[in-house]
Amino acid sequence: MKKKDIIALFKATSCCVLIPTYNNAGTIKKVIESVSRFTEDIIVVNDGSTDDTNKILQSIPNLHIISYTPNKGKGVGLRKGFEYAYNKGFRYAISIDSDGQHFAEDLPLFLEKLKEESNAIIIGARNMQQASIPGKSSFGHKFSNFWFKLETGIDIPDTQSGFRLYPLEPLSKIKFYTWKYEFEIEVIVKAAWRGINICSVPINVYYPPPEERVSSFRPFKDFSRISVLNTLFVIAAVLYYIPLRLIRKLQKKSFKQLIHDNILDGDESNLQKSYSIALGVFIGITPIWGYQILSAIAIAHFLKLNKVLVVLASNISLPPFLPFIFFLSYKTGGWLLGSDAVHFSDQITWIYVKQNFYQYLLGSIFFAAASAFVFGVVAYFALSLIRAKR
Repeated sequence: MKKKDIIALFKATSCCVLIPTYNNAGTIKKVIESVSRFTEDIIVVNDGSTDDTNKILQSIPNLHIISYTPNKGKGVGLRKGFEYAYNKGFRYAISIDSDGQHFAEDLPLFLEKLKEESNAIIIGARNMQQASIPGKSSFGHKFSNFWFKLETGIDIPDTQSGFRLYPLEPLSKIKFYTWKYEFEIEVIVKAAWRGINICSVPINVYYPPPEERVSSFRPFKDFSRISVLNTLFVIAAVLYYIPLRLIRKLQKKSFKQLIHDNILDGDESNLQKSYSIALGVFIGITPIWGYQILSAIAIAHFLKLNKVLVVLASNISLPPFLPFIFFLSYKTGGWLLGSDAVHFSDQITWIYVKQNFYQYLLGSIFFAAASAFVFGVVAYFALSLIRAKR
């Protein structure tokens, strides 16, 4: 793509480039000059730099400069940049780091991807196999990708890259709380939960020799904050996001369509579907009332089973079936304990409650496991027969 075409595309898409910086006086001018070959709309956020950064920025014409003190962190810098760009009428902002590790020549890749993904955060995916990648960056990359997939179900190659395209209008409706590097996790997790697509494009990256690297990332403190944030997000995902996503999915489809899509069709094997049904039956019978659906969704998510099938099968504990489940669970417990009698008493004592509850609890778990096995085996053979005919 020719330079004039790229400049025109930046204008046509109302896209600017956002450069947050902190004490990068040695590289900031070169980064700005490289970006200016592709667009005039450059916003630099000077996040409380104490070196010559501000003097350098003032010497460069036609820049949008946001400057404040003291240093607040990259997350604050990005949030201030988003707000400024949105108020200026830009629809998109491409963030690029000011330490020189990213190449402005990759900017057109984001605009090309934008033609396919207009409502998406597009992340520049680095090649983490190259020799110059620091060990801590490689570890952080794998660590972050794992937690992001756990929290959203989305598998992307690089969740830590700072070279990204952001859609400003949908982000303006989301409340953010983090200040520093953990913001780059917060923004993509919350965006994914809001239905904003998260995708990537491959980019080049340059890591200078260790003696030349300038980084404000503090491994212990920043990894600790990111770990705390991921812990909170996992809890929120289990309690809120995963159930909400499943409910939305269920609401969009009729029962017949759900059965067709999740039992007769779908990518899962017969064995996976059978495991899903067995898990649902087991959870439906076990005495965790009030938490059965939530537990079913969470366990299915972690085991990568069919959540719809698990939830449907867990409804074995619907009110009409409960008396039978209670009775058979209690009888199973009596059989395991060598006492087939049902214990009734005119006086409720602690020993009476303990004896009956222990018998029921033990029986319900064993009965749930046995029922899950039977339903799973029957489901496997039934699915094998039906899907083979289809």
